[in-house]
Amino acid sequence: MRLINAETIEIQEYASDDHVPPFAILSHTWGDQECTLQDMKDSEVKSRTGYTKIKRCCEQALQDGLHWVWVDT
Repeated sequence: MRLINAETIEIQEYASDDHVPPFAILSHTWGDQECTLQDMKDSEVKSRTGYTKIKRCCEQALQDGLHWVWVDT
């Protein structure tokens, strides 16, 4: 399982036997500028509207006391 650190917006991978921390889920519809896992490694991804969605989800997760986010990208 891959989760996004809500503070750093970096991806962390968890093996199936790892303790997976509580996380928020971003359920959304796909638009023209969504971000895939591979896109998240590119520094230009921050200009996409899909990245803004992920960033705002991370901000909300932190406000809700969660430090991890799962996104279906």
